[in-house]
Amino acid sequence: MVDVEIIKHLVELMVENDLAEVSIRDGEEEILLKKTPPPQPVNPPVSVVAAPPPAALVPASAAVEAPPAVQEEPDPDAGLTPILSPMVGTFYTASDPSASPYVKVGDTVTPDTVVCIIEAMKVFNEIKAGVAGRIERILVANETAVEFDQPLFMARPT
Repeated sequence: MVDVEIIKHLVELMVENDLAEVSIRDGEEEILLKKTPPPQPVNPPVSVVAAPPPAALVPASAAVEAPPAVQEEPDPDAGLTPILSPMVGTFYTASDPSASPYVKVGDTVTPDTVVCIIEAMKVFNEIKAGVAGRIERILVANETAVEFDQPLFMARPT
């Protein structure tokens, strides 16, 4: 039986030494503690356009120039369908560390294609694409903690 005080001490050591992961094995018992980084805020870029001076202050001979047009970047995810996590757990790209990943960017999938595994409470759950298409982006790194409804992949439907 794992002592809660030991776990508390290990967490304190992780915080003090800025460790991301600690793994300890003692016979049949194993303790694995992982610290996930806080999510990075996604803020859209802010465009600032100066307002032209009032007409009364502009000399009549001055040429009126239009402010440069702000060109919007095309949305890289336009037309793509996210494949979402159906549960909270740990994301794995393959069935074991030495196996090939289930899917790579450019692979064609069907709704029944297994795209990854999510481990939740020591149960490994195969996650199916749920969409027919081509994998355009993989959004999660192997062995990363994922949340319910978190996008895992972006697929272009066919």
